[in-house]
Amino acid sequence: MPPAVPDGRRPTLADVAARAGVSTALVSIVMRGTKGASQATRERVLETARQMGYRPDTRARLLRSHRSHLLGVQFALQHPFHADLLEGIYAAAEPAGYQVALSAVTAARGERRAVETLLADRCEALVLLGPQATAARLAELAAQLPVVSLVRRLRPAVPGVDVVRTADDEGARQAVDHLVGLGHRDIAHVDGGRAPGAADRRRGYRTAMNRHGLSGHVRVLAGGPTEEDGADAARGLLAKGSRPTAVMAFNDRCATGALDVFLRAGVRVPGEISVVGFDDSRLARLAHIDLTTVGQDATRLARLAVERAVARLENGPVTAGEEVVAPRLVVRGTTAPPRATPAG
Repeated sequence: MPPAVPDGRRPTLADVAARAGVSTALVSIVMRGTKGASQATRERVLETARQMGYRPDTRARLLRSHRSHLLGVQFALQHPFHADLLEGIYAAAEPAGYQVALSAVTAARGERRAVETLLADRCEALVLLGPQATAARLAELAAQLPVVSLVRRLRPAVPGVDVVRTADDEGARQAVDHLVGLGHRDIAHVDGGRAPGAADRRRGYRTAMNRHGLSGHVRVLAGGPTEEDGADAARGLLAKGSRPTAVMAFNDRCATGALDVFLRAGVRVPGEISVVGFDDSRLARLAHIDLTTVGQDATRLARLAVERAVARLENGPVTAGEEVVAPRLVVRGTTAPPRATPAG
């Protein structure tokens, strides 16, 4: 059998047709799975294509029909929870007939660059994971194509932008309720700064503390979404000497940073201090971390985001809306009743 393609280029329909001894049109019929070829011919063409390593150029075919069927997804490379969301997006997009194009935000690659790459790829809709973009920028994008903001509340709402998010304030309340139920009163919150969801989680923490009559114990510490933010907050607590009996961190990464500092300082978790994260990311589920956390339903969040984007593409203009998904507390090994204070 002669080489599949003499010059090493990617095999084409014409190459498969020449090898199989049929017309290019017949190969096209077989590859599209439409009627017009006998079973024997269909099997011969498919086997020839397999031997030659031919793969249909799905994207080129879609572009010829003036549709890309691509959902562009902007995500932050450093967030473990975004990996869970991406898995759910793929699972929801493929059955709906859409492919997914990814564009990462990194320390050296901002959101604008990430989005521009997706637009250049002719994505039909954008799903933005925790976008930091201004309302004006989001409105500008929404004027061009459907946009879904995933896990970020938009207040005020941005015309044309759908929102799918977790009830972050409720999640914070669940964390505080859990700690109070264990007997904790002195509960600190490591804030998320300007990160998406931070304001709601901060508000939920304050609301729950007040509801339990613990307004005098409210302590909000400067923090952020990274391990170093959590570590800085933990170092600050240890330096002050009067540390709380429990800490509710902005997210799992922040909580992990705090855990690391406590471990190195010889502070036992949960024996001397309890720690709660937020997200229930893969990081929290690692056996050596075993973090109590507030879980976000990544599968449902992703499915709803894809459904909103596809609805706009398939059904035309629809009123922008907000889908809010309830969180759930996941109790693991970093929380326990506070250590009893000796009488005296």
